[in-house]
Amino acid sequence: MVSAPPADPLSRKQRDEVEHAVDVLRGRTIAFATGAGVSTDSGIPDYRGEGSLPRTPMSISQFLDDEAFRKRYWAGSQLGWHRFSSVRPNPAHFAIADLERAGLANGVITQNVDGLHRAAGSTRVVELHGTMARVRCTVCGRHFSREGVSHRLAEENPWLSTVDAGELGPDGDVQIDGDTVERLTVPTCEVCGGTLRPDIVYFGEFIPRDVFEAAEEILDAAGALVIAGSSLTVNSGIRLLERARRAELPIVIINRGATKGDARAALKIDAGVGPVLTALAERLIGS
Repeated sequence: MVSAPPADPLSRKQRDEVEHAVDVLRGRTIAFATGAGVSTDSGIPDYRGEGSLPRTPMSISQFLDDEAFRKRYWAGSQLGWHRFSSVRPNPAHFAIADLERAGLANGVITQNVDGLHRAAGSTRVVELHGTMARVRCTVCGRHFSREGVSHRLAEENPWLSTVDAGELGPDGDVQIDGDTVERLTVPTCEVCGGTLRPDIVYFGEFIPRDVFEAAEEILDAAGALVIAGSSLTVNSGIRLLERARRAELPIVIINRGATKGDARAALKIDAGVGPVLTALAERLIGS
């Protein structure tokens, strides 16, 4: 007996929209800008997507000025790190990498800190908000691997392994009771003893100028912009969209639900990012 083919994850309307996107993008070098919605199929929750839990982000001033906040961060991050670091790229990441290898995309600008674009094979990646894979000292500026810091945390706080971990958050941490972490030994710099922090852009911080300039270079060398998995709530995404609009680049947005840029896009596809990007890559690479 011949088994039935797998169900098409896209509706007829969405397939027609993919064809429209192919027409818009064909013959143009594509710059990608991605948000948390690209990584949800890898098991990392979205900040604002359907079903996401309300979260109050920790500010950089809270982290730096209050040891209680640092303890809460490092405890929650330690409990979530092994799950976060074990996630793998999904079809959306691979589709973008395939388009780069085919010479049809010139880079990806991401708000995500999970490193999954690089893991999928993308070589030109600008991580606007940094990466969870690194930790840096706020005093001497030296960088350390997050994995190495995790080993130190485990050795100095063996009791953490007995704490029940909650739901994994978008930045790889879990929510944890403040009373539970009072006895946590916070890691410090092995070189100078300074305060360690994750190498990410915290709520209340600005994206480093050189990082955003690298993102602008990708966009300025492109002939089109595809925004995938972002509601464009964060200012950096809107800045990129506006730069593309001023340059009169066609803009395609792929996201479940409305975004702040829908009215400025040549095409908005309301669908899962993975199926749309997979279909789009197959059509563009095959044409």
